[in-house]
Amino acid sequence: MEDNVLITMRNITKTFPGVVALDNAQLTIRRGEIHALMGENGAGKSTIIKCLTGVYERDSGEVHMDGVEGNIFNHSTQDAQNIGIATVYQEVNLCPNLSVAENLFIGREPLKKGGAIDWKTMNRRAKEIMDGLKIPIDVTKTLENYSIAIQQMIAIARAVDMECRVLILDEPTSSLDDNEVEKLFGLMRQLRDKGVGILFVTHFLEQVYAVCDRITVMRNGQFVGDYSVAELPRVKLVAAMLGKDFDDLKSIKSEGSGKVGEKVVVEAKGLSHKGTIKPFDFKIHEGEVVGLTGLLGSGRSELVRCIYGADKAQTGSLKMDGKPLKVNAPIDSIKAGMAYLPDDRKADGCILDLSVRENIILALQARKGMFHAIPKAEQNRIADEYIKLLQIKTASRETPIGQLSGGNQQKVILARWLATNPKFLILDEPTRGIDIGTKTEFQKKVLELAGQGMSVVFISSEIEEMLRTCSRLYVMRDGEQVGEITSENGEITQEMVMNAIAGGDAGTDSGERGEAS
Repeated sequence: MEDNVLITMRNITKTFPGVVALDNAQLTIRRGEIHALMGENGAGKSTIIKCLTGVYERDSGEVHMDGVEGNIFNHSTQDAQNIGIATVYQEVNLCPNLSVAENLFIGREPLKKGGAIDWKTMNRRAKEIMDGLKIPIDVTKTLENYSIAIQQMIAIARAVDMECRVLILDEPTSSLDDNEVEKLFGLMRQLRDKGVGILFVTHFLEQVYAVCDRITVMRNGQFVGDYSVAELPRVKLVAAMLGKDFDDLKSIKSEGSGKVGEKVVVEAKGLSHKGTIKPFDFKIHEGEVVGLTGLLGSGRSELVRCIYGADKAQTGSLKMDGKPLKVNAPIDSIKAGMAYLPDDRKADGCILDLSVRENIILALQARKGMFHAIPKAEQNRIADEYIKLLQIKTASRETPIGQLSGGNQQKVILARWLATNPKFLILDEPTRGIDIGTKTEFQKKVLELAGQGMSVVFISSEIEEMLRTCSRLYVMRDGEQVGEITSENGEITQEMVMNAIAGGDAGTDSGERGEAS
């Protein structure tokens, strides 16, 4: 093996029924380097990691590791750990009811002569580990007392103490705020400087350029290239991921822009929810894409849940098509022509054991009622139509949705709501955790639907994404609507939005509008 190389994977092939997940893929991980693994959903990133860590057995290909003789075959994650390969996932797989120290030493607790756990030694060693990684926490407290970011750092600390040489971080930042991300990056840099090889899987381009040294790009299960970050501009990275030239998404809005109608589709007045949302007014026209922007916890999601009926409003009134609408539960909204894609697709959207077809027809069947079953042939027709329309990558309509990539699961949930032919579509973080290519197609589809007369509310943590899709933005802060920015007299800029989020006060609505113009 060449100098500094820890792991070499060559000609890795893995197939599932009806799908070639990896096609002669390759990956090189080096000592003392943070290496990004990039690609669209379905590119094969998770599969190649699982082939390395013993979750899957590869069909063919070779894996070699510095200091380990011969072609490596890990038959379990324990096999991988035994040779120094550790993985920390987005969803931390530790025990929240155990202490930090217990989690660090689970399965390898220090014992006294009689066989009892030596708690004093375990707590002392746990403190030394956390202090050494500059994470000053009480190791005797249960894990559930700490944020997801700290829990991930504890999982990393466990891997480091088990003398891992290769650390795989699979989407570790998707649930973290900016400060937590920076703390995680600090820890990653510490480990890199100690010679650990880190493989970092993420969808955030900014994070790649902030912390990584090299990038491997995959597409359709194949290796595209291995690049130095310093020598790969963002536009070229995106082009490599998509397999085509790409102009940084600037043309999306001009392609899909339609004319906003005069008709008001949904209007809310004085709607509030105790403890989360102060009384707000909301209005959306036919064919309009309205964005809700604000910092995490500003009340964006709570506002749309209130409109939709997922959380029942305590005060205020709601109209749809000019007529009063009483919403006691989401089924009332569905029957009125609303649709809602929630931000947590796994908890609130997908039913993982059901097929793609069953997930797609779910809302339509709910609207029709349990005594009016949709015929199987009609279900098949609807599922096939949206699989084709949204280019959902699935072996068949009967594949369990849990087997699909995150981006394709998101497309299935969008298909579910499009099948109900809604007048009003709420999209809460629809592109979170999905790749840039799928993200682009999603944005184009939103503008296309608006062009056909559908009214859309769009929530995203990425301001640039909002600017590409929305013609009007409501600004939220601390559960309150603090401003409105429109594009009536000019383009909305990122600076306008940032200023509104940071400095908008209740009652400055006209000022925000004036600034936008």
